[in-house]
Amino acid sequence: MRTIATAGHVDHGKSTLVRALTGIDPDRLKEEREREMTIDLGFAWMKLPNGEALGLVDVPGHIDFIENMLAGVGGIDAALIVIAADEGIMPQTREHLDILRLLHIPKAVVALTKSDLAPDAEWLELVAAEVRGLITGAPFADAAIMPCSARAKTGLDALVRALQACLADVPDRRDVNRARLPIDRIFTMAGFGTVVTGTLLDGAFAVGDEVEIVPAGLTARIRGLQTHRQKRERAEPGGRLAINLSGVDVGQLRRGQVVARPGTLAPTRLIDVSLEVQRAPSTASEGRFAHNTDVKVFAGAAESVARVRLLEGDILAAREAAFAQLELREPLAVAAGDRFIVRLPSPSITVGGGRIVDPHPAGRHRRRAGKADAATLSHLRALLEGTPRERLENALLALGFCARPALAKAADILEFEAELAGLLAEGGAVEVDGVLGLAALWRSRQTQLLDLLAAHHRAQPLQFGLSRESAWTRLGLGPREFGALVRWSVGQGLAIDDADTLRTAGHSIVFAPPSSARSTRCWPSSPPSRSTHRRPRTAGPSSATRSTRPCSNSAASARSIPMSRYYARRTRTRWAGFGR
Repeated sequence: MRTIATAGHVDHGKSTLVRALTGIDPDRLKEEREREMTIDLGFAWMKLPNGEALGLVDVPGHIDFIENMLAGVGGIDAALIVIAADEGIMPQTREHLDILRLLHIPKAVVALTKSDLAPDAEWLELVAAEVRGLITGAPFADAAIMPCSARAKTGLDALVRALQACLADVPDRRDVNRARLPIDRIFTMAGFGTVVTGTLLDGAFAVGDEVEIVPAGLTARIRGLQTHRQKRERAEPGGRLAINLSGVDVGQLRRGQVVARPGTLAPTRLIDVSLEVQRAPSTASEGRFAHNTDVKVFAGAAESVARVRLLEGDILAAREAAFAQLELREPLAVAAGDRFIVRLPSPSITVGGGRIVDPHPAGRHRRRAGKADAATLSHLRALLEGTPRERLENALLALGFCARPALAKAADILEFEAELAGLLAEGGAVEVDGVLGLAALWRSRQTQLLDLLAAHHRAQPLQFGLSRESAWTRLGLGPREFGALVRWSVGQGLAIDDADTLRTAGHSIVFAPPSSARSTRCWPSSPPSRSTHRRPRTAGPSSATRSTRPCSNSAASARSIPMSRYYARRTRTRWAGFGR
């Protein structure tokens, strides 16, 4: 299932053309019909000659409703650019094309409407040549230009065939099990309750699924699904979808929120982006875009005011691109790779757009001499230009030890499970008891642990090992990560876990055999007198080896007298005698 959106200047016949193609009037509001001008998004659908279902989003062309237009073109497969043949290219034609170009919409078809009002065939050729020059350099530069007339019913069949050919080159949307639907319309129906509509991205929904409304944090359940007024038990990505939700009221929802699977999408107020300036602000000195400029950001069906912090200088000129960080006033629910548009609040013009590189950076990047540090820029470049595997490894490098949900959120790649399975199978990463990390990190931490145990064995050779608490504290790991590291090392036969203590696999306590000189010495059967007792001048055995002494006396030889008890008894005898 595919979805396209119209684009073009006001009063160039977008809604009339949609009505002629589908038989559905996209202008659903009373004010739209009275003024004969589209104000908000309209929706229709049709079947292509090959039987494929096609959803159409009709957008307003007036400059006052440009924000509504932006809510309708996110997540589309192609665009239907509508230009009146009798008027040619107009201001909103140019701005709409700028927006489509910044969103990297891959394909388009140009409909030269009102061709019956053109003076002659030569005029149509001139308009077509002007349009071709305007779209040069865009992703859809090869778009077919089709003259037609909705009122005279001419050229419509050829236009439909051109749409089918255009969509044949667009790859199908992949189901990566991260279903999300940006809400572009909210209403209530008698007997059903709350209904939201949007274009389904990145996954599938089924009746009965539990869902989360992000960034509101609301939870709901899917009571029913409809596509083009047809009930469905399951909806696939890429098509228009209406969801009947239970557990939420219409008043709790607004356009721009996202219906997602619980825990798969998190709101953010800080986003690292690759920003491209399409057109320099006319109010800025020398037509430049400056650091700390306040803008409006549009992503999906949502919008938020943001401050742009440039990370590669203080000025970004027109037609240039650089990394930046957006500080949002209101949180957005976005994913890495999503496209966005940037507009100035006043004057109301489209400045540029770009691609989200990291929707959840660790924090605000510091600038020195007008730039972020080299490590930050290198990390962002790797996220932007790297393959899915490289992005996954980069996320693992940044997180260190982590759990799967945190890694999936940081990497934010569509092929997460497949890429992670491949990395684990190749030995580039290790997972122990749910703790993930690069193999190099596991080996480094294991070396630290074994060196710590070896140093303790050298310092305390008569202790069985180092206490777990001491090892945990010195390594500075969390309890879960430390436990996984110990189990990994034990599993490799490099360490032994004695519950309370840890030791290296080769460590054991061995007592040295007594020397011949020590074995012949003995204490007398009774303590020596005060006048005759002298400590031996030679260095005696250590406290551990002299804890007991053999005695030549037959009565004493049957037992060993601890030295501490011997001297304690001697001291009591001396003081007792002194008292008498």
